[in-house]
Amino acid sequence: MSEIDILSFGETMAMFVAEQTGDLARVGQFHKRIAGADSNVAIGLSRLGFNVAWLSRVGDDSLGRFVLDTLKNEGLDCRHVAIDAQHPTGFQLKSREDAGADPQVEYFRRGSAASHLAVSAINPELLQARHLHATGIPPALSDATRDLSRQLMLQMREAGRSVSFDPNLRPALWANEQRMISEINALACLADWVLPGLSEGRLLTGFEDPADIAAFYLDQGVEAVAIKLGSHGAYYRTHLDQGFVAAVPVTTVVDTVGAGDGFAVGMISALLENLSFAQAVQRGNWIGSRAVQSRGDMEGLPTRADLH
Repeated sequence: MSEIDILSFGETMAMFVAEQTGDLARVGQFHKRIAGADSNVAIGLSRLGFNVAWLSRVGDDSLGRFVLDTLKNEGLDCRHVAIDAQHPTGFQLKSREDAGADPQVEYFRRGSAASHLAVSAINPELLQARHLHATGIPPALSDATRDLSRQLMLQMREAGRSVSFDPNLRPALWANEQRMISEINALACLADWVLPGLSEGRLLTGFEDPADIAAFYLDQGVEAVAIKLGSHGAYYRTHLDQGFVAAVPVTTVVDTVGAGDGFAVGMISALLENLSFAQAVQRGNWIGSRAVQSRGDMEGLPTRADLH
């Protein structure tokens, strides 16, 4: 039996969050944190008591050490994170907004250490994990990370492991929209559970209705689809069941970044605990609602004791 419950991979960046509102050019003070959708999910699952292995690459620099220290403090198994002496750790600047508005984010990640992750990083020990969580971000970083994503998903499926996939579209990182759609859909169809947002699903499939978006993936071999509908909750569909699950009411939205990652944490954790798909969506909605009430990408993710 593997000691690894979940394998997650991708890029964790350092993040400098503005302490004052307004144009980033005029902000004088920032708070240093970490950012990255893939590692947000890994951290959330670790907080719920899962043993999570993190596969990544950071620069041999102070930001890389900061990222690694933070991930280790969150309980992630970072033995498979490579230190790259030739390429830097990526980082981003994030504005501070009031009244729940989406923050302005500027990325400094081109040519980063994580973009040089390659198939050679796959260690047989990692393939013993019970579950793989993948997103559409690593495939957007470089040809090497796209090949890594595909190989990890293929090898985990061939080994009989479960695989989840969140498209997490980043159009600015792709050469063009059609290439993004083609590559992301090819990867999504290697997963058991696909977790798009509604606008992502519409772009990727060409369908408007959540039921039709889900059917697009189910017809290509996916086991189940959960579509995030923001304040309207989520829609799910399997080959046997479908339905809408209401959102958890939130009085004050502080920061919307990370809500989808929280949803993924809820879905994956519940399904690995053999809860029903409807129950998994319910937990996903609840954790997503916590995420939007905290400033920061993963600060609102709950511990096992917080679950109800």
